[in-house]
Amino acid sequence: MKVGYFPGCSQTGTAKEYDISLRKVVEKLGTSFDEIKDWTCCGATSAHVTNHMLASALAMRNIMLAEQQGLDDIVAPCAACYNRLVVSQHETMTQPALKTEVEAVLDTKLNKEIKVMNLIELFQKIGKEKISENKTFDIKNIKAACYYGCLLVRPSSITHFDDAEQPSSMEELVELAGAKTVDWNYKVECCGAAHTLARRDIVLDLSKKIIDDARDHGANVLVVACPMCHSNLDMRQRAMKRAYPGHKEFPVLFLTELLGLALGMKEKELGIDKHTIEFNYKELAAEKAAV
Repeated sequence: MKVGYFPGCSQTGTAKEYDISLRKVVEKLGTSFDEIKDWTCCGATSAHVTNHMLASALAMRNIMLAEQQGLDDIVAPCAACYNRLVVSQHETMTQPALKTEVEAVLDTKLNKEIKVMNLIELFQKIGKEKISENKTFDIKNIKAACYYGCLLVRPSSITHFDDAEQPSSMEELVELAGAKTVDWNYKVECCGAAHTLARRDIVLDLSKKIIDDARDHGANVLVVACPMCHSNLDMRQRAMKRAYPGHKEFPVLFLTELLGLALGMKEKELGIDKHTIEFNYKELAAEKAAV
């Protein structure tokens, strides 16, 4: 099975480890990618509040390229990219006036809808059972708080994916990999998203509440499927320690990194060593044994 791949800006830059671990895990599960040729930024967090039509065209250009490349479905592992692509396609293909404007900007006709998948849908398409069939390393000492953020499952009227308030699809994948999951309160709360530069105070407050709730409910790792969420929850912890002296560092993994560990890959091979907050499974296991 070959899947169309829209990496987006983060996968090729600040979240390179997400791209690395995704490619390795997908290959291990017997699937390959057909990256969209000449893809461009989807507009992500800001374009759609600046000019709705042009933002739609920006996202739809990538859909157009996928169609021209003969792809029937594509995966956008960044939650923000996924949201912009799936929402823009829905609005463009259901609003004739907008579709006409977008086609004029792109100088092409949009003939079919491409299935846009998020990361979890990708593994569902590959076959969830392949995760448990291929795991070679025991990660039972991981107690994960699965964090969906505010974009992965919303708006549910368009994404038609999982429950918008109490999703469980990520937990299913994590448990198939052999880790444990916790029931907690902040799995779909916002981390502050793109306010990370303009309103760092907001991001620190929201992100710390997410980490604290995960810890309070027995988790020892946060698992995410969004580069921006990972940046806020991982990179900003040094600032959290300055603002909240009692804060204790808490590791944050991409879902693909956790799956990669279960499939027998090493932390450095998956890019986990690139994170701000250190994660070492051997130390985690030792702490568990000591308790």
